[in-house]
Amino acid sequence: MPEILCQNQSATEQLAAQIAAHASAGDLFALTGDLGAGKSTFARAFIRAALGDADAEVPSPTFTLVQSYDGDCVIHHTDLYRLKTSDEVYDLGLDEERDEAILLVEWPDRMPMAWWQDALEIELVREGEVTEAGDEKRRLICKGNLNRWAELLKGVV
Repeated sequence: MPEILCQNQSATEQLAAQIAAHASAGDLFALTGDLGAGKSTFARAFIRAALGDADAEVPSPTFTLVQSYDGDCVIHHTDLYRLKTSDEVYDLGLDEERDEAILLVEWPDRMPMAWWQDALEIELVREGEVTEAGDEKRRLICKGNLNRWAELLKGVV
């Protein structure tokens, strides 16, 4: 699985859009990385691209835990940071919709371990100094067990 160096936020957003173009129902994207690494930025760009609306309002699900969007298929953007146990994820109702929706999961270490089996983990790592414009490079480290992920990423990198 590739490691992709994005020179700035715009490159990260373009990569997210390319991945969104190849995503389909049942896909789970586990977005990992430190606070401020760009997980929400990646998810926001992914969702806007999937909806075909560069101006779509895409708020962070930090407090709501889940934000849902209707596109070609439903997209659920989740932020599990505030959950204490993986069992709490089932209270969100995502388990019933996993096969029919795309899931973008921030802080996926709080989701059930069985969900990781089919996920594409995208770890965002900050690289170097922040510029005066507030931008910086990010390395995206992709990991996943499904052959589908290698094919998907081959189409975008």
